[in-house]
Amino acid sequence: MSALQRTALYDLHLELGAKMVPFAGYEMPVQYGLGVMKEHLHCRARAGLFDVSHMGQVSLRPKSGMVEHAAIALEHLVPVDLVGLKLGRQRYAMFTNEAGGIRDDLMVARRCDDLFVVLNAACKTEDIAHLHATIGCDCDIVELTDRALLALQGPEAEAVLETVAPGVSDMRFMDVAIIDTADGPLWVSRSGYTGEDGFEISVPVERAEALARQLLAHEAVEAIGLGARDSLRLEAGLCLYGHDIDTGTSPVEADLAWAIQKVRRTGGAREGGFPGAARILGELDTGAARQRVGLRPEGRAPMREGTALYAAETGGEPVGTVTSGGFGPSVGVPVSMGYVPVDLALEGAKLWGEVRGKRLPAEIVRLPFRPSTYKR
Repeated sequence: MSALQRTALYDLHLELGAKMVPFAGYEMPVQYGLGVMKEHLHCRARAGLFDVSHMGQVSLRPKSGMVEHAAIALEHLVPVDLVGLKLGRQRYAMFTNEAGGIRDDLMVARRCDDLFVVLNAACKTEDIAHLHATIGCDCDIVELTDRALLALQGPEAEAVLETVAPGVSDMRFMDVAIIDTADGPLWVSRSGYTGEDGFEISVPVERAEALARQLLAHEAVEAIGLGARDSLRLEAGLCLYGHDIDTGTSPVEADLAWAIQKVRRTGGAREGGFPGAARILGELDTGAARQRVGLRPEGRAPMREGTALYAAETGGEPVGTVTSGGFGPSVGVPVSMGYVPVDLALEGAKLWGEVRGKRLPAEIVRLPFRPSTYKR
């Protein structure tokens, strides 16, 4: 793994007994001594600390000096209302391609002087090149390689972070703020990818380990690896790029239409104007041919990514595929997500997944598998 990059917390991960694995070009902790199951349940019950420094952090700085111009420029690449995004708020968005598929999903925060963007680790190099090529005339695209990113998630996250960054308790879901602390300012968002209330914290690389140790010193906090991060987001019904969404999947198929505001839809003040608008607006108006659904396999056998789905217990061709699946520690049963034709995507309907050569039943259920606990 010598060719892989390391985050600022690499030595701390080893000290904490992490099992390190290659992930998106980095050496990352998949689990610690507690193991994936206990880490997952601890995050749900108390608070978990995640190293997400492998993700891309980018500042879009408008050359005109007006943040509105950066928002207008970025709207040419995403089907989301960024012009209407208020100061101190962030929004989920996705880069689309000319075929209406998803190049990547991302978070966009509006601040006083820039748009702060967080990108997926595996796509960040391509995403940054895409930004330079498309809106580089309007914005300076600054990759913030001098900052680490931590996520503190769970019901006790607010109380813990308040001791370090006073004022975070006043934030609500999807707020962003720069919080002054005894060790300098932190960039904080009240968000995350676990379904739990919590925060993501951007911190200068040289201060990342000290901040992580300060948070881990709280009895409520445990370090959490990629294994539990994946099971937490699956229970929350959240898409993982490269698995549940990709360049061939439209936002409507992925059940992400909620992220496309009225102003960008047919008849809206800023209708279309993004790559793949014809397909995406058409699907918003008349529906897509397939849809992402939640699946609850019967029994204890998980239906994992790649499992073929059938409409009947015997015979016929596959009608869909599982894109994410495993055991849900908080719900105590296997859970999966996948794509099926829209006429089969009915809550309560039964499909069959082929597991080790045998077709097993699974019921289509409402997402998420476990309700979120965001502070609205």
